[in-house]
Amino acid sequence: MATYDPSIPDGTNRSLEIAISTDGTPKMNHIYTIEARCGVAVRVGLNQQLTIINPTGHQVCDFWIFAADDMGEYSSMEHLHTALSSIFPKVGDGVISNQRRKLMTIIEDTSVGVHDTIIACCDNARYQQLGCTEYHDNCADNLRQALIAISLKAPTIPAPFNLWMNVPLQANGSTSFSAPLSKPGDQMTFRADMDVIAVMSACPQDVTPVNGVGVAPDILEFYVTAT
Repeated sequence: MATYDPSIPDGTNRSLEIAISTDGTPKMNHIYTIEARCGVAVRVGLNQQLTIINPTGHQVCDFWIFAADDMGEYSSMEHLHTALSSIFPKVGDGVISNQRRKLMTIIEDTSVGVHDTIIACCDNARYQQLGCTEYHDNCADNLRQALIAISLKAPTIPAPFNLWMNVPLQANGSTSFSAPLSKPGDQMTFRADMDVIAVMSACPQDVTPVNGVGVAPDILEFYVTAT
């Protein structure tokens, strides 16, 4: 049996072809599009701001952050839960790393603030469990490919910060998947607390209703600004 390598995708899509530059460095204030079902990585320097836009309102963004000088330090939802004493990050909160440091801080959220920090990103195995018989685009592979596209490797597949994903939590601990409550044009802005590499995946989920009911996965947009 082959040794598991977290950096190797199970399949490929256009995430390998749509990098914003060879190393992920952006043009300031330029609005980039993340194609539906794909992922993109971007470098965000200390105190720069990353704004992620949901043009349709119904598209979920799986979001990860890695320390630029050490990919072994990355956004960790379990450490975030401990730091915030909450599973619901809000404006003013930091996105915490597995070394318990702030990678980025949320400084804007125009939506109602419903996001998810408990559900793993979709992967090919998840779609097989959902009944797919062939390869399905997925956020785990989008993360891998977005990093490969800028000559990096995913050291692991961390739990994502699922922007705009609506996972109602019941008092008995049960969860369910519901359509996003965000509206067209909603956006979130994060300020970098160190040099980071952010990865965004326009989630390809079309089996459960996390990207809305009766709609296909769609695009996301983002831009980086200097303060």
